[in-house]
Amino acid sequence: MTRAPAPAAHRWPRLPGIGYGADYNPDQWPREVWDEDIALMREAGVNVVSLAIFSWARIQPTEDSWDFGWLDEIMDLLHAGGITVDLATATASPPPWLTAKHPEILPVTRTGETLSPGARQHWRPTSPVFREHALRLVDAMAKRYADHPALVAWHISNELGCHNLYDYSDDAARAFRAWLRGRYQSLDALNHAWGTAFWSQRYSDWEQILPPRLAASHPNPTQQLDFKRFSSDALKDYLRAERELLRGITPDIPITTNFMVMGETKGMNYADWAAEVDFVSNDHYILPSPQAQDELSFSANLTGNIAGGRPWFLMEHSTSAVNWQPVNRAKGAGELARDALLHVAHGADAVCYFQWRQSAAGAEKYHSGMVPHAGRDSEVFRSVTTLGQRLKDLAPLAGADRAPARAAILFDWESWWASEQDSHPTELLRYRAEALDWYSAFLALGVRADVVPTGTALAGYDLVVAPVLHVVPAPLAKELTDYVAGGGHLVTTYFSGIVDENDHAHLGGYPGPLRDLLGIRIEEFAPLLPGESVALDDGTTGTLWSDRIEITDEASVEVLASYRSGELAGRPALTRRTPATGNGSAAYVSTRLGHEQLPGVLARLLEAAGIEGELPAPARGKVELTVRAHQGHAYWFLINRTEEPVDLTGIDGELLTGETAPLPARGVAVLRRDLP
Repeated sequence: MTRAPAPAAHRWPRLPGIGYGADYNPDQWPREVWDEDIALMREAGVNVVSLAIFSWARIQPTEDSWDFGWLDEIMDLLHAGGITVDLATATASPPPWLTAKHPEILPVTRTGETLSPGARQHWRPTSPVFREHALRLVDAMAKRYADHPALVAWHISNELGCHNLYDYSDDAARAFRAWLRGRYQSLDALNHAWGTAFWSQRYSDWEQILPPRLAASHPNPTQQLDFKRFSSDALKDYLRAERELLRGITPDIPITTNFMVMGETKGMNYADWAAEVDFVSNDHYILPSPQAQDELSFSANLTGNIAGGRPWFLMEHSTSAVNWQPVNRAKGAGELARDALLHVAHGADAVCYFQWRQSAAGAEKYHSGMVPHAGRDSEVFRSVTTLGQRLKDLAPLAGADRAPARAAILFDWESWWASEQDSHPTELLRYRAEALDWYSAFLALGVRADVVPTGTALAGYDLVVAPVLHVVPAPLAKELTDYVAGGGHLVTTYFSGIVDENDHAHLGGYPGPLRDLLGIRIEEFAPLLPGESVALDDGTTGTLWSDRIEITDEASVEVLASYRSGELAGRPALTRRTPATGNGSAAYVSTRLGHEQLPGVLARLLEAAGIEGELPAPARGKVELTVRAHQGHAYWFLINRTEEPVDLTGIDGELLTGETAPLPARGVAVLRRDLP
């Protein structure tokens, strides 16, 4: 199966088996702690650490002075201890001397406020002054450590865009105009794309164009969408600048930066960034909710497919509690190992935490670490050490690719951005929440499904769900039509097929270029108020949205469910069109059913596609199955989603780690099986 663009060469760090470690911040601790750290790392099975991520002020105390002595020493100590280094370029957080001398590098908000130093990432992605100083640091580090035997990877900046994604400064305005010139070539083309005839917004000079700063009313929607595209590209351009410098000095050292595929972190188009790094890395933290474990699996799944199915690096997650949620709860028994191994199940060949030793001071002192405040004699450290041994047991699967599923969820960053903009039929729509609901439904039915970015070839999938596919340019519409004509089963939902790449509404009725494929036409949306719901005649209840559906192809469209209440009572709510030629189908779900009700609908759609779970029926929904493949073997990861043991009788294979008779509550077992 062809996948989305992956890292260009997929060059993996020189790691022994599965990587295991953490962010390490020795500069936060007295020198006498370092030797203890190395000893404890060896005890825990640590073989890689990320170093110097926030050390710019320590490395370069003033503009004209450098202090590498401490970093030289810890690099040597780690190498002597058999621990490799993913060395950060340390550019994530500029030092006080730089912002004092050059306050023009500080980001500006949409309301015109300049952000102050004192936290982190207080720099403009488009600032030429910041870039000059940052690249000077990168150059010095690369030249100094190019031949150090501990160095196995470069870690560019840290969580690019986490706090400085949208900058509305004059630097950003200039860069935005340059980006727009590249995209549109002429002002006439830009005026057409932005629909500037509306509200007398037509531009007659490039210099008139600004970022979508605070305005008297809603800013131009295409301007907003382009600014989102530009902001992702501006960070990508900065990533490239550091990467090219590093490649010129250390061409044999692979390069990465840590993505944040999790929750509502949506501003960076990571599917687009993947080809810029040698291997994909990701940070993920559990987000408390009824779907917390589903969200972890969803994010790891999407990360694995952004990586093109190749192994990726889990750069950060937490051993226990974090510090940035309203209430920060510690993990329960078994959760540390289950969370880590679920990432490995979806393709991670390295498992790292933030951070090695829990800080005694600073904003993250209550964030857990591999060595907590309680020290070595703690349940957390014992669990860390046990996980280290389990990862050693999984060394045979290092390098294994993800084994594609028969079903997929199509994930589109531009639909995410555009569908949640202002001045829409509802402000309550959440793109990722709908996608996650469908993923939860697959998990509840015990059916493997890939989460794949747009750009992935769909022909190898028997069923594809494309939730809230709001932005549908003509090529994508043709791709989906060809997919169904080729025998594929497509499912899409409300607010799909609504606009083109310029955020212009497709005319002639909704869902625009998908009307003929689905055999339906919608004249007007019928979003629901908070607390309002509609009953369907299949026993489900919809919220958020409804549609006044007209069937346009009576001979081919089957009504799977109709509205039973409200103004749309008796009208279709769920439809499926089976074209006269071919074996495919195209289904439409016009309301939000939620993760608890979707399994019933999805089961009918899976049956039509001939897909069922691969586990014995009693285990489906209780155990998540993921599969990796390598050198003639399939590695089955079995993750208990429940708080009770699960019987796995009938599943055979060589047990690499865990227990299967039964699979314990929150347990994870890995079986090695021969490929057919």
